[in-house]
Amino acid sequence: MALDAQVDKTLSRAAMKAELLDAETELALAYAWRDHRDEAALHRLITAYMRLAISMAAKFRRYGAPMNDLIQEAGLGLMKAAEKFDPDRGVRFSTYAVWWIKASVQDYVMRNWSMVRTGSTSSQKSLFFNMRRVQARLEREAQADGIELDRHQLHEKIAHEVGVPLNDVIMMEARLSGNDFSLNATQSSDEDGREWIDSLEDVGEQAEHTVAHQHDMARLRGWLLSAMGALNERERFIIRERKLVDEPRTLESLGQELGLSKERVRQLEAAAFQKMRKTLENESKEVHAFLV
Repeated sequence: MALDAQVDKTLSRAAMKAELLDAETELALAYAWRDHRDEAALHRLITAYMRLAISMAAKFRRYGAPMNDLIQEAGLGLMKAAEKFDPDRGVRFSTYAVWWIKASVQDYVMRNWSMVRTGSTSSQKSLFFNMRRVQARLEREAQADGIELDRHQLHEKIAHEVGVPLNDVIMMEARLSGNDFSLNATQSSDEDGREWIDSLEDVGEQAEHTVAHQHDMARLRGWLLSAMGALNERERFIIRERKLVDEPRTLESLGQELGLSKERVRQLEAAAFQKMRKTLENESKEVHAFLV
């Protein structure tokens, strides 16, 4: 923390010593960067307005993010502004940069507020940064008028004030009022206490089921190979193309390839299945029970 504070002060002092650009100089630097990719002009433009970036970053300190990280994100927003700035529009660069700096810092704050993503739509972003302020004002106004608002009424007023759906207000309040907790934290003060992760149900397939499934599949493959071995080449071809491929072929297509009618292919398929069944029944009563 002490090191962060020192870096913060160093960056702030350096920014305060930077030159103040008049409109003509600012415009000339912007043209030099856009038209000639003059990195010296870009550096001068960025350095001059770094104080603006730091000032805007400081407004978001209450969200718990380190000031150095906020300044870094503000600097990235400033560089994006310089990259996209069009000096022909007649707007001061500082005015244009404000939006990019604010957007960059806001995105960083929302990404790091919680391990669970808070949201990035315009309504969610507006709620995240304005909900507490609007709620406090509405509560003060209601109290001054002698009105007592329940949670639903307050949510409705916030949704109307911010211009977002009611459901977004309810969800955002739940996110802002909750904190992230480690699943490895113990459920009691005892160091040997049970961790929260131990109370979660394992929804994955259990080992005993996996082993049993693999064992059954191995038996089925063995039975299938044995049954297929009792067929002649044409019967094996029909069974394989009809039942053992990802895209089974039609009786008609097989008949065209084999020079047979569709009905004859169906008869051969039925006869092959009957032959496979008899082979398996003769080999093992277990197979017969499984097939039934």
